[in-house]
Amino acid sequence: MTMPQITLFAIFVAVFALLLWGRFRYDLVAFAALLVGVVSGVVPADKAFSGFGHPATLVVALVLVVSAGLVNSGAVQLITRSLVDSSRSLGMHIAIMGGVGAVLSAFMNNVAALALLMPVDLQTAKKAKRPPGLSLMPLSFATILGGMVTMIGTPPNIIIATIREDAFGTPFAMFDFAPVGLVASIAGLLFVATIGWRLIPRHEGEIGAGDALADIGDYVAELTIPKDSKLVGQKVMELYDEADKADIAILGLIRGGKRLYGNSYNRTMQADDALILEATPEALDEFRTTLKLDFVDGERKERLQPAGDGLGLSEVVVTEGARIQGKTAMAIGLNWRKNTILLGISRRGTRITQQVRRTVIESGDILLLLTPSEQQAEVTEWLGCLPLAERGLSVTQNEKTWLAIGLFTAAVAAASVGLIYLPVALGIVVALYALTRIVPLSELYTHVEWPVIVLLGSMIPLGQALETSGGTELIANALTDLTKGMPAWVILTVLMITTMTLSDILNNTATTIVAAPVGIAMAQTLGVNADPFLMAVAVAASCAFLTPIGHKNNTLILGPGGYRFGDYWRMGLPLEIIVIAVSIPAILYFWPL
Repeated sequence: MTMPQITLFAIFVAVFALLLWGRFRYDLVAFAALLVGVVSGVVPADKAFSGFGHPATLVVALVLVVSAGLVNSGAVQLITRSLVDSSRSLGMHIAIMGGVGAVLSAFMNNVAALALLMPVDLQTAKKAKRPPGLSLMPLSFATILGGMVTMIGTPPNIIIATIREDAFGTPFAMFDFAPVGLVASIAGLLFVATIGWRLIPRHEGEIGAGDALADIGDYVAELTIPKDSKLVGQKVMELYDEADKADIAILGLIRGGKRLYGNSYNRTMQADDALILEATPEALDEFRTTLKLDFVDGERKERLQPAGDGLGLSEVVVTEGARIQGKTAMAIGLNWRKNTILLGISRRGTRITQQVRRTVIESGDILLLLTPSEQQAEVTEWLGCLPLAERGLSVTQNEKTWLAIGLFTAAVAAASVGLIYLPVALGIVVALYALTRIVPLSELYTHVEWPVIVLLGSMIPLGQALETSGGTELIANALTDLTKGMPAWVILTVLMITTMTLSDILNNTATTIVAAPVGIAMAQTLGVNADPFLMAVAVAASCAFLTPIGHKNNTLILGPGGYRFGDYWRMGLPLEIIVIAVSIPAILYFWPL
């Protein structure tokens, strides 16, 4: 063993020990390890920051922005309304989402499949008032498992097919991976949905950003029925089921600027009527998008036409001496002076009975404002109010739903058939989302989980150094010597365990490139068919469930799920054991020696 190899192995051991300890943040540990590698000479100085431009790092960053665009455009709500029910048990939710994720990832890149479903899962967790970490990891694992079914589902399968063509003249076909991949996927999904999610550790304060504000009372707000709405002529009580799904209370109806008192549930709705609602900002936006309601009547809507970065929601607290205290939004000209709509009022313990814009505002009220995004700070200062901490409120641009879906689908399809490189395809989607203001320029970088980017960018050069120094080849040679004279199923098991371990430390692409030739060499030494060994490498390289750096999907959920580095192995280790246990018999049955 050479000195560079000893140094690199020591660095990896130290990194994983520190990450499992959890005392220091993972991005700091990874970056410090990279600097140690550069100073010690095992990582070339000119390659020190190559990881930050690596396709894996770029894909993670771009996917997070694309996910934000799918949320902003209402594409996620479209899936949520038709697929997800927050009242379902967690196990049933994981089974449904995992099944959909597995099917999608079989026919599109599994990173793209997770990018599409992750925002749906986050919204469902928020509505169900449960930590997103309980369902995000199962969803990530499900999309990884589903990718093993076809050649295009995951990079290791594509690489294995190419290596087989180079070695034997013909590649694996599109669905050659399906028999073994399906067995492993079904077994893995059953475990994840029934037992696996129960093994995920829960951390205090993990529910997510903005939960410190969860005790804010619901807002009393109004939404207007447009002239061309399908709701015209229907009775209010016909909206109750949809309101229950969105967790909204319908309080009454306003017509001609006056509230209609008495039981409103039996009243017939007319154009320009305003529904009086009580709900959270997120629920109001979902209800508005689902039923195609307006924030305001036609006259005020014209003034509110978005410019620049579009419209945004903000929450402010009314203080003593504020401009709006003791007045109404209408009296101070909030709409025509500042192009701002008072969308809702939260006043604890008091039911607001007047029209929102005609309600006299009191000190201590919390106001929900709809404002051009670039003017939010200016409007808050003009009102003399205090802004509440940001909790990620946004206005769904439902008129851009199919544009966002179309751009994303076209990019994924083009990448799947090899017309364009996936990072380039996602980059084009991000650029078009910015140009069409699906993701405002001011928010473009706020959606990227920068600690995750630092982690990936730091670890990739270390992994490449291990490969170029001969460290991975050293492992391969040792493995070949270790398995001499053993039965075929034992050799396949050792090969899978080693490949999985390497994939958890490096990335699945590098692992496949190293492990596939080792598998072919083992088969030739035994004088048997090499296909079972290549299948074993394909399955094992994809199944990196022990760390957040082994697979891009695991890295994607690290920040949104509130996970720590050492959380993955708790569900990942038994899942890897199950995959090996069912894959070995399946490989030997479908691909006999």
